[in-house]
Amino acid sequence: MIPLRDNVPRLTTPYVVWGIIVLNVLVFLFQTSLPPWDRNALVHLFGVVPLRYFNPEWARVHGLSQSLWPALTYMFLHGGWWHLIINMWMLWIFADNVEDATGHAGFAVFYVLCGLAALAAHLVLNLGSPVPVIGASGAIAGVMGAYFVLYPRGTVHTLIPIFFIPWFVDIPAPFFLGFWFLTQLISGMAAQGGGGVAWWAHVGGFLAGAVLIRFFRGRRSCPSCYNRGTRQYEWRRPGP
Repeated sequence: MIPLRDNVPRLTTPYVVWGIIVLNVLVFLFQTSLPPWDRNALVHLFGVVPLRYFNPEWARVHGLSQSLWPALTYMFLHGGWWHLIINMWMLWIFADNVEDATGHAGFAVFYVLCGLAALAAHLVLNLGSPVPVIGASGAIAGVMGAYFVLYPRGTVHTLIPIFFIPWFVDIPAPFFLGFWFLTQLISGMAAQGGGGVAWWAHVGGFLAGAVLIRFFRGRRSCPSCYNRGTRQYEWRRPGP
């Protein structure tokens, strides 16, 4: 399922979402400009390698410090063009309405906290892994969890390819996001730590976003824009 757009109009310009997308693209372009060895070193230094923090001797042998900066920087590294494009597209579709609800500064803090929660979920289940985890998907999963809570009557215009035939359909947002969450959960249980995808980071990020948004949503957030008469979200600002 490929989300194309949702039916929730944006109230404000999503400056933070734009900034995150630009920063991720710039970092990825820098990654791709490096020779393969340097690119690999960058991922190990600024991605999060679980063994680095849970086996100090292993970290010393491999020249990795105990710096905590990778807990932040891993969110801005990606493993390839598709990894970057899929993440940024999901962010573009769902994050603007969440930034409406939290405000710009609140969204920046919320996004980072979701990324940290996603990382924690990954670490708990991968303590002995020497493989670096990178990517914005954990933080974006948190955004999707917030959208699930904020816009229960939203719909997502979706492309579902059936072999070579495109099928366009409007799917209720709770179903789209709930289905996505279940696929991550089932994939995580099936992979049992392998497979190269941080499924549990997605699960942890989504749950964190669904919980944390309650502390970040503002009084003037867009859920008040739902019109029960037309059964649509409408662009109108709540009164003072």
